[in-house]
Amino acid sequence: MYDPKGNGKEKAVQKVQFREAEPPSHLRGIVHRFLELKTDGTLPDDYRFHALPDACTYIVFDQLDPNVTGVSKLRAESEEFNLGKAFHFVNIRFLPGVWLNSSEPIEYGLLDAAYSGELPLVEVNSDLGQLGFEDQQSVLTELVETLMKSGHLAPNPITEKIFQNLDDIYSVADMAEVSGISSRQLQRNLKKTTGFSPHDFLKVLRLQQALNGRDTWNYADQSHFIHSFRRATGYTPGKYAKKFDV
Repeated sequence: MYDPKGNGKEKAVQKVQFREAEPPSHLRGIVHRFLELKTDGTLPDDYRFHALPDACTYIVFDQLDPNVTGVSKLRAESEEFNLGKAFHFVNIRFLPGVWLNSSEPIEYGLLDAAYSGELPLVEVNSDLGQLGFEDQQSVLTELVETLMKSGHLAPNPITEKIFQNLDDIYSVADMAEVSGISSRQLQRNLKKTTGFSPHDFLKVLRLQQALNGRDTWNYADQSHFIHSFRRATGYTPGKYAKKFDV
């Protein structure tokens, strides 16, 4: 199954906390994790968050400003965001392809402006601000259930088939075959539901598999893997492991 690693936390910055929790069992085809990223006090310097290439959609809640929330995605290349000296975010990380609402404004990368959509995210953000992370999860679960009922979220059978057959996928043609659709249909579906072309989607899957300990998964050789990893993250695998916890 796809097990994304969405962030690289700098090992040298001990006052930054990162926590994640699995969703209830009935949401595990929709939600990958509930996440919290926060500072323990004020940092001496601005913190630069290293966001790894990721095919997931997020709902982000800025706990320091209830009006700053929204739906966000990452790109096929890693990005660094300046989060400042103090921050507190709570996120829902959805599995790739399950977010269906094309009318909802989508931000790519860092959210830093007041929410402009029609979902009750500002109200939910205010409710979250009264709770600790453990208790917040019931509020997040209720939000996901509401979004499923309203048609914003639904399981994606094509990405599910791809995840179930990752070990047999070496090319875009393989993805189309295990999905039971043509390459053209795969192109349309992945672009619409994940925002990625099949080639970029496969590239993200390869990188994420490598971050889960399978360093040469689906790579021709070790040098190809190192080149691809550096192109996607800006670091060689060895330098990345020294600098970041994933």
